[in-house]
Amino acid sequence: MRWKQFFTPVQSMKSDKAREYIREKTSDEIMIIDVRQPKEYEAGHIPGSKLIPLPDLDTRIDEIDPEKAALVYCAIGGRSRVASQLLAGRGFENVIDLSGGFKAWNGEAAYGGVDLGLELFSGNESPEHTLAVAYSLEEGLKEFYISMSLKVDNNAAKDLFKKLSGIEVKHQDRIYDEYEKISENPVARDEFIKEIVSGAIEGGLTTEEYINMMNPDWESAQSITEIAMTIEAQALDLYHRASERTDDERSKKALEQLADEERIHLKELGKLFETF
Repeated sequence: MRWKQFFTPVQSMKSDKAREYIREKTSDEIMIIDVRQPKEYEAGHIPGSKLIPLPDLDTRIDEIDPEKAALVYCAIGGRSRVASQLLAGRGFENVIDLSGGFKAWNGEAAYGGVDLGLELFSGNESPEHTLAVAYSLEEGLKEFYISMSLKVDNNAAKDLFKKLSGIEVKHQDRIYDEYEKISENPVARDEFIKEIVSGAIEGGLTTEEYINMMNPDWESAQSITEIAMTIEAQALDLYHRASERTDDERSKKALEQLADEERIHLKELGKLFETF
């Protein structure tokens, strides 16, 4: 599977500009949102920031005032980038991602690019195209979890990654079933994978290239789990928005169920992160 970049423009701001921006705003004009885990927040955070961990963002989005600017940050920029894209995709018009995260805020260098490689979907895809990309994304998630289960030494992380890789296979089965229901001219599964899925994700990075681009610390279970959370958040956002676009109630229900399961994955990863 090759990971393709799907660009959703989100404004990024470096820490020095962000400090100036915050100073110029009143509390009625801006919300600072920390999407890290509680343990990270307790160890230090930007004054006045509200903690909404990335695994909870989808279900706590109503706590964010759409009339205010939203400055979003995490540890190094990966989770906040995904969170910012998720908010932008839900109609928030003034979302700013803190480039480099809390480490950059404190003057530390962050590893990895600000985009972390995989971007959210544009939201303009047809239902068939959305399902094809979703199928590919599930393949990427499966490959990712298998790869991670072989690399990590932490037994809890290893067991969870193995469990999640198996669930992604079931997701692929459901996605193909939905494709057959909504497509006017459905093709056999082998052809669906070879022609439609491959066409939807032409180009991009291999799973190994994608992982290496993020420069994870293979000795840190936290680092690897953070990458997993960013990818799961991508999948959750895709399924949520795809469910809103379809008029077919069966497809809507299936996509909502996929979103619910990815939400559970996110929460499990968040709980795992807290144990390290």
